[in-house]
Amino acid sequence: MRALITNDDGIDSPGLWTLASAAAECGLEVVVAAPTTQASGTSASVAAVGGNGRVASERRTLPGLDVEAYAVAAHPGLISLIACRGGFGGKPDVVLSGVNLGANVGRAILHSGTVGAALTAHLNDVTAMAVSLDVGLDEPEPLWDKAGEVVRVVLPVLQEMPAATVLSVNVPNVVDVQGLRWAELARFGTVQSRVDDVGDNEVELVHVYAEESLVPGTDTALLADGFATVTALRSVDRDVSSEPALPAWPA
Repeated sequence: MRALITNDDGIDSPGLWTLASAAAECGLEVVVAAPTTQASGTSASVAAVGGNGRVASERRTLPGLDVEAYAVAAHPGLISLIACRGGFGGKPDVVLSGVNLGANVGRAILHSGTVGAALTAHLNDVTAMAVSLDVGLDEPEPLWDKAGEVVRVVLPVLQEMPAATVLSVNVPNVVDVQGLRWAELARFGTVQSRVDDVGDNEVELVHVYAEESLVPGTDTALLADGFATVTALRSVDRDVSSEPALPAWPA
């Protein structure tokens, strides 16, 4: 299988190397294409950086890995789209995004570039997985190797699932992970943005921990208990559950 590895933390992120290494160890043919610079919070944006609609890239090397690698002047959603349309050497069988520095949990994953790349793959009928390491705002060194271990366990499961499946995997930043659990999405996430008015027609976004209680069975609660979580996601789809009768128009 051919795997496109991307992220939203940029080409130089240790998490990207971790994911590419784990995929290669699982026997996948790996191609890496990641943003040139930090692209967190870009969701599934396909806005090209270049004003002429062209997307620039340059070849890179990843230490210790014999894989094709590109630094791309684009957000991860656009990189995923380009790959799924045949760029970077051909359409992949799977898109793997991460390992993200920080958890992507709850419905706040809507804003995640890491998850956005995976959902973009889904829209193009490609299987995908987003992987995140739950490193908090004030926690010690990220345990990237632990995330790699979980990837090597979950990736074979993903390969056996139906085509275009999307999984979001979150790994606690602890040495002794308690195990793997399927998880519901929490109402929001562990970290939220507070808006402070600083005057002069400006506001400041401050990242703070959510104060809501953890609901059992959700990704936030299971992560807090030391479990790695797996959540199957569905991309944009029609909701027919609340469609009232429309008025006759024009009369």
